[in-house]
Amino acid sequence: MSPSDSAQIPAELRARIQSDPWARALGIEYLELRKGYCRVGVRLQPHMLNFQGYPHGGVIFSVADVAFGAACNSHGEPSVALSVTISYLAAVKPGSRLIAEGRERKPGRRAGFYDITVTTDDGTLVAVLHCVSHRLSAKEERPATSKRSPRREREQP
Repeated sequence: MSPSDSAQIPAELRARIQSDPWARALGIEYLELRKGYCRVGVRLQPHMLNFQGYPHGGVIFSVADVAFGAACNSHGEPSVALSVTISYLAAVKPGSRLIAEGRERKPGRRAGFYDITVTTDDGTLVAVLHCVSHRLSAKEERPATSKRSPRREREQP
């Protein structure tokens, strides 16, 4: 990441975003991160392949989702995915490097609209996503270690 990226997002927020456990488990690298934008990359590993020998669609989606999550949370206000539509456009060779790039298209008071592209290193367009984020209000925010039971969660409006 370039030094100019760091100036736009507070260090604490940047560190929280980049410490995402799922992104780390997949080996995703953060290549660029600024307000409303994120670019990440991952080298496809053998365990990421489906029974046909191609990268699993869930892995491609996950890489895109990491870019989306980072881009929509880069403003410092907690946001979650409200809807995501993905179109897979090309098969990918095992061992390829995927690059997911997330761009904010239109911010709103409570919703944000994002376009994500997933390409290979050679520029092959693998997938496109159209995403809507929902910015949480203080009332909706809960710590990740909530003590409420799952059953009680469902009963709450």
